[in-house]
Amino acid sequence: MIYFLSDAHLGSRILPDKQAAHKQERKVCAMLRTLAKDATEIFLLGDMIDFWFEYAYTVPKGQTRFLGTLAEIADSGIVVHYFTGNHDMWTYGYLQEECGVIVHKKPESIEINGKKCFLAHGDGLKETNTGVKIIQWIFHSEVCKKLFCLIPSRFGINFGLWWSAKNRTKELQLHNRYRGENSERLVLFAKDAEKVEHHDYYIFGHRHILLDLMIKKDSRVIILGDCINEFSYAAIDDNGDISLLHFDEESLL
Repeated sequence: MIYFLSDAHLGSRILPDKQAAHKQERKVCAMLRTLAKDATEIFLLGDMIDFWFEYAYTVPKGQTRFLGTLAEIADSGIVVHYFTGNHDMWTYGYLQEECGVIVHKKPESIEINGKKCFLAHGDGLKETNTGVKIIQWIFHSEVCKKLFCLIPSRFGINFGLWWSAKNRTKELQLHNRYRGENSERLVLFAKDAEKVEHHDYYIFGHRHILLDLMIKKDSRVIILGDCINEFSYAAIDDNGDISLLHFDEESLL
């Protein structure tokens, strides 16, 4: 089986306390270990960590269980792909070298079990808001990255966690609901992309909604939900069939 999940936002300051953060992290790790029992590959489609920035000798503290689980799964021989999102894009070697994952910093077209899949976190695709475009340019700028490195890590990471929490709060208030086929930005992107090149599945994170929508008789858009409230994921079996599922931790007891 091939599995896809996204959007855990581990370490987010919108959670009430450290206890709640650890509870969520443990459930994400339990979910990953369960999927790993029959997985050949696992794709993480972004924003698994709420803020991540690698200084030369410093990374944000926390997420120890999650990072250890990634390393454990990768060490077992399962290929783990980590697509960066808009909250965890600033990785420059740590996740590859320490956890053994394959990092993707842009959308990819990959054939999986006979199906052509377009994989992306989803931020920036079909974006029309000028303010958002400017912020995205700043976040992806190498110059801005180097300038941020000049800020002492204590202050830089604290600012990043504050910014991420502010952004998540705004997303929760405004965006985490299905807008309809003719207004949902990732659906519109997939329809435009399908006119240029066929894909059987377009698989996205980012939106924190669950969606399985057929846009042509042989093409579907999958939005993965999240690993905060839904603990949802997609699975592609050996025949190339895809399903959206939920992790049920109680079934393990």
